[in-house]
Amino acid sequence: MTGATPHGDKLQALLVNEKLPKADLPRVRQAIERYDDWLIQMDDAGADLGRLVAATDSYKKSVDLELIHDSPRNFLYRQKGQLKLDNTVLEEFLPKLVRQVLSEKIVTLGLTVGPATAISQLRFDSDLRTDMPGAGMEARVKDHDFVLARPLFLKASHRQDFANSRETSTSLAYVAAELKTNLDKTMFQEACATARDLQLVLPGARYFLLCEWLDMTPISTAVTAIEEIVVLRKARRLPANLRKQFASVPGRAASRSMVESYLDQHPLSPEAFQHFLEHLDRLLAVDATTDEVLNRGWF
Repeated sequence: MTGATPHGDKLQALLVNEKLPKADLPRVRQAIERYDDWLIQMDDAGADLGRLVAATDSYKKSVDLELIHDSPRNFLYRQKGQLKLDNTVLEEFLPKLVRQVLSEKIVTLGLTVGPATAISQLRFDSDLRTDMPGAGMEARVKDHDFVLARPLFLKASHRQDFANSRETSTSLAYVAAELKTNLDKTMFQEACATARDLQLVLPGARYFLLCEWLDMTPISTAVTAIEEIVVLRKARRLPANLRKQFASVPGRAASRSMVESYLDQHPLSPEAFQHFLEHLDRLLAVDATTDEVLNRGWF
């Protein structure tokens, strides 16, 4: 298992970022204090899903509103995509949620939980005229925001004693999930391709998309390799004509009450996270015995 802290790492990196305006420095320090409090609250919550989600919703609001939206400069808002302050909150939260709620099954199966790199394609770049080390084995990998995975070690050679071999190490992602702040059609199409690649190398893999806000017309996942899309706030993104006000400090100040109200009306949903956890719980379930199958009548 992994205890990666992608959001905490981003906050620490921001603290020493030379481009950070001096006016934002004390606000980043305050954000780090709130981050530390969030970690304590989650540890105290144990496996209580409601408390875990409530603590995360409150902390996420402080990042979105108090740190980024309320900034007296434009740096934090305009560089959101590169700084990754907002979207890494859930990247850090989801593995912790899964570990704390499903800990017994995770430990029993010895799974890696959290952001990880996993194999998405295996190929051999060799031909009849050459005797390349390991037959030219190349493992293509993909970074995932969340996985349930196991380590994978590969070694290939044309010789039985594995002379002139090539070795590589990666992971097999039996479950992978990508976390998006806003899900639009382009992101959906990219996710379809990623899910397909994952299932080509591991047909039993399951791929999920989790987003805070929906920014597209829903499209059925039935004809894709995506298992399911979960909208964590059960809401659409604010319209573009309202978001354009956020580009300037006065515009953000004028729209603050609207943004706060929208966040309060659409908090992170415990039911949405519970739905995802139920998927994982079923995938982690121990195979039924013959008597259990015959008793219920299906398998």
